[in-house]
Amino acid sequence: MSQSIDPRPELPKRFYAGVAVAEGEGGHAILLDGRPVKTPARRPLAIRSRAVADAVAAEWDAQQERIDPATMPVTRLVNTVVDAIADDPAPVRDDVARYAETDLLFYRAADPARLVERQRERWDPILEWAHRSIGARFLLAEGVMHVAQPEPSLRAVAARLAAIDDPFAVAAMHQVTTLTGSALLALALADGHVSAEEAWSLAHLDEDWNIEQWGADAETEARRQLRWEEMQAAALVLAAR
Repeated sequence: MSQSIDPRPELPKRFYAGVAVAEGEGGHAILLDGRPVKTPARRPLAIRSRAVADAVAAEWDAQQERIDPATMPVTRLVNTVVDAIADDPAPVRDDVARYAETDLLFYRAADPARLVERQRERWDPILEWAHRSIGARFLLAEGVMHVAQPEPSLRAVAARLAAIDDPFAVAAMHQVTTLTGSALLALALADGHVSAEEAWSLAHLDEDWNIEQWGADAETEARRQLRWEEMQAAALVLAAR
């Protein structure tokens, strides 16, 4: 009988004993037994925020016999910033702006009535905040049929995003946007209007409704937990800017 082959690469062994944070070139460095960590692209890992650096250090320190990047969401986000975003945040910022064209909060259920009301009660206040804070009004639609949003509103969102030039904040906002499907929730989180927990709950309103009706399976819950950890990592980076 042939044996199945696990396609997953073997995780590297932990090769260090101590983890520390120290001032380095361009920000805080993470030291493993006194040696600075580098990104996958072999760049110096420089983190301006001490709080974020402490979180990265804690992830390295928490590794056991093997180093598992899946358990290091803050480290992964910081690596992405340094290797892929820091040189030019504009394309990532523009991608967040494009989400406002089809934001999750614009597309509403036609029924049942209780779900319709729940969406109205919980999502409409974010749209009202966007009008007050950003000067943008948006059109709503039932179902998934695309509705074109007013150009002045899209420009207002783009202008608000253009004011955010810190690559760590841009990366964190992009991560929140892709996790929630909503640029408005990312902006509200960055503005301090909602907490990470509130934004997460709003983004999963429909999913939670279905869970209430039909229950949840373990695999779905595990995937959601991993995504929630990524959301927390992004929120930490946003709070530290």
